[in-house]
Amino acid sequence: MTHSADDNQIQLLINGTAYFPALEEAIQAAKQTIHLQTYIYMTDKVGERISALLMQAAQRGVSVNVLLDGFGSKELAKDHLKALRDAGVHLAFYRPQISPWTFKKDRLRRMHRKVVTIDDSIAFVGGINIIDDYNVPENMPPRIDYAVRIEGPLVQEISLSSEKLWRNATSSRVSRLNTNLKNLPHNSLDFVRQFGRPGKALSKKAVVFLVRNNTSHRRDIERAYMHAFNHAQSEIIIANAYFIPGQRFRRVLLAATKRGVSVKLLLQGRIEYFLMLATHAFYGTFLNHGVEIYEYNKGYMHSKVAVVDGHWATVGSSNIDPFSLLLSHEANVVVHDSTFAQQLRTHLLTTIEEDAQHISAEDWMRGNLFKRTMSWIAYGIVRLFLGMIGRYNGRYRPE
Repeated sequence: MTHSADDNQIQLLINGTAYFPALEEAIQAAKQTIHLQTYIYMTDKVGERISALLMQAAQRGVSVNVLLDGFGSKELAKDHLKALRDAGVHLAFYRPQISPWTFKKDRLRRMHRKVVTIDDSIAFVGGINIIDDYNVPENMPPRIDYAVRIEGPLVQEISLSSEKLWRNATSSRVSRLNTNLKNLPHNSLDFVRQFGRPGKALSKKAVVFLVRNNTSHRRDIERAYMHAFNHAQSEIIIANAYFIPGQRFRRVLLAATKRGVSVKLLLQGRIEYFLMLATHAFYGTFLNHGVEIYEYNKGYMHSKVAVVDGHWATVGSSNIDPFSLLLSHEANVVVHDSTFAQQLRTHLLTTIEEDAQHISAEDWMRGNLFKRTMSWIAYGIVRLFLGMIGRYNGRYRPE
């Protein structure tokens, strides 16, 4: 379903089953330029199909620029890279992976955004990497994830952001990556001030593109979340794969429950990495203050979305954790449109009701003491990482 918001046409794409056909159709129709930026690019059947279309586009004269993260896409085979380049695809890595035995603080600064722009007329923004939904362990359902397809004036802004990121990533000094991103055509802070109140009438912009980088847009995505939550009147629903909120973020959510707002968290129940256990360190506090927690255990949930009061919504790449909010390049779209927000809300509530496990305060306190202990150890390691790279400023200390 496509919605009109502020002269932009925006379509919610749920999972790769909706995302990849739309992306493939747009690539096939490209005439001038394609910018594809993603954290993970796998050579499974989806990756092979996208690669074939990119090579075909390059061979018919389209300028195809692919920017991959040096850590997330480090497994991409050399022969696959060669085939892309031989076909005329321009391909680069952001911060190529260094030796695992060498620690440098910059190694945790990743290019985590998932953005595709085509001919300055179509853009895709979300959390979906170039990877098959079914690239999961056997007998597991496909991963849950979201993206949006956009047509309209906002696409020019997204294209400009992608072009600058590409140009600086491929320049002789990658350390200049952030420098030219300062002058994005929108003023994100002004947008947040005008648009962050979900209960207000539509402001000048009903849909906006927000980035997170390490210069002038460090907190734009976080601020958008915080303003929306601060002014929530009835309901906040967050679905986030890696949820390790900072102190201010936690306080905003707890304050919402105190004024009677229903706060629901849909979180990843399956632990892929040890540090994911850090999420559990906050379960007790949240549950004791009336936050509802649901874990998705049927498969993998890669979502980074939220809905507030049924008419404010965000979809993007940013997790609510220090790696996304303090370190990585991220991109989200915020939409102030009831029809769009209700579509996302309906899917989230259906997932909660049909596929998620409710975690009660009683169950959590009666649960595995070892698991709770491991969660605090994992949280301590996260704080240690932040301290080692100079990004610990008290936002991630416990209450």
